[in-house]
Amino acid sequence: MVDRSSGGAVPVPGSDRAVYAISVAAELAGIAVQTLRLYEQHGLITPARSSGGTRRYSGDDLVRLQRISELSGQGVNLAGIGRILELEDHNAALTAERDQLRADAGEPRG
Repeated sequence: MVDRSSGGAVPVPGSDRAVYAISVAAELAGIAVQTLRLYEQHGLITPARSSGGTRRYSGDDLVRLQRISELSGQGVNLAGIGRILELEDHNAALTAERDQLRADAGEPRG
C-alpha cells in the first residue's frame, strides 16, 4: 500500500499477523461481532489473544471468515462448515507436504 501524501510506503501487516480487533475484523468480513463470537464458540475460527486477552484477527483469519460466509450463504450449517474447513485444512497440509517431498527429491511441482 502506498501513502500518496508523502510518497512513502505504508507498512502492511503480513497475512498471518494478528492485528485486527474484533470490531474491525467483523466490519472487514461484513458480519456482526456476535456472529464472529458464535463462529469462535463453534471452533470455526481461533483468533490470537493479546496479553490482556483481547481477540486479535489476522488477514488469514479474514480469508477464513470469507470462506465461512460463503458456505453459510450456500445453506451449510455450522457443524457442516466446521467439517468442510477441517477437510480443506487437511488437504492443504497434504498438498504442501507432497510439494515439499517432490522438491526434496528434485521433481517438478504439479
